[in-house]
Amino acid sequence: MSRRTTAIAAALSVLALGSSFINAFANPLAKNYYNSGVEKYQEGNHLGAITDYTKAIEINPQDMDSFYNRGLVKLELKDYQGAITDFNTAIDIGQQDTKNGGAHVYYNLGLAKYYLKDYQGAIADFNEAIKIDAQYADAYNNRGVAKRKLKDYQGAIVDYNNAIGINPQFAAAYTNRGAAKRNSGDYQGAIIDYNKAIEISPLHAETYNNRGIVKEYLNNHQGAIADYSKAIEINPQYSTAYFNRGNARALLEVYQEAIADYDRAVEINPQYANAYYNRGSTKDDLGDYQGAIVDYGKVIEIDPQNLSAYYNRGLAKSGLQDYQGAIADYNKVIEINPQFALGYKNRGIIKEHIGDLKSACEDWNAASSLGDKDAGQWVINQCQ
Repeated sequence: MSRRTTAIAAALSVLALGSSFINAFANPLAKNYYNSGVEKYQEGNHLGAITDYTKAIEINPQDMDSFYNRGLVKLELKDYQGAITDFNTAIDIGQQDTKNGGAHVYYNLGLAKYYLKDYQGAIADFNEAIKIDAQYADAYNNRGVAKRKLKDYQGAIVDYNNAIGINPQFAAAYTNRGAAKRNSGDYQGAIIDYNKAIEISPLHAETYNNRGIVKEYLNNHQGAIADYSKAIEINPQYSTAYFNRGNARALLEVYQEAIADYDRAVEINPQYANAYYNRGSTKDDLGDYQGAIVDYGKVIEIDPQNLSAYYNRGLAKSGLQDYQGAIADYNKVIEINPQFALGYKNRGIIKEHIGDLKSACEDWNAASSLGDKDAGQWVINQCQ
């Protein structure tokens, strides 16, 4: 089973607040609350902005602008359902609007659905935005991001092509097209796109991170480390880049440097289960079984159903001759996935070590029935 994991970050374009409708305010008081909401947002007072937009709406329930801008603030505050409600109301009020303002509402509605992982719904809204404004590069880009989430990589590439055709300096679209090409196995094409994105926007840490991942696929680990290091230089709080650099260093067997990177990743993000897991794997490689056990335990604390962490912790406990502890971990592995042959096989090995051959044979029989040939041979040799 795989000992380590990698992570990739995709860029998503977000429309800045302020692309509001041109609206004639029939009520001066409503206009004042609206303008106050804009000012409070610009001052960083998001909740105050929502309060003022709400007052404007109470005075004028047909105030499309206030619903729209309140939705934008809610979107930024990650109140995605609230944002969706406001954007839908703005759309209902302005059903006949065919100007670019309407495109922005559908665009941001799509963003809210995207963040809620409703990718099909997001695509439908980006479609509407593009129908209204066929030159809306951000909408093509983000529709591509949603399609990539649905593993429609070719469809995503077509959308990124359109975004780049409209705006040849659209760095995020090159970054995202590179990610879709990576998913499609076109690694050289991905690197070309990442190179172009970096040429346009040389301080975008995620692009260096993603190019580093592709270089790893091409076994250019030193090149990958250089890209991860550049990403970290740009953003010293970028835990994913530390994690990925740690992976590259572990592959080059520079284990202490790998551990230092995993240390930094979990320092930045104490809930980073994959970083604890890979640090544990690296400590295993160094024979530090006790340290590995602690890290796998942290993974389990964050993700109690992580089969790999229980399995590898069982191996580490075996290395320390903690056979009962190892059996307990293999029990949990089998509880999580009763079809996992290695759980039965390794539990059988431990039971043989402690002299319980009858139970060991039962486990090897189970492993053999799940396709493990070694276990099947042990049954023949030791259990007849």
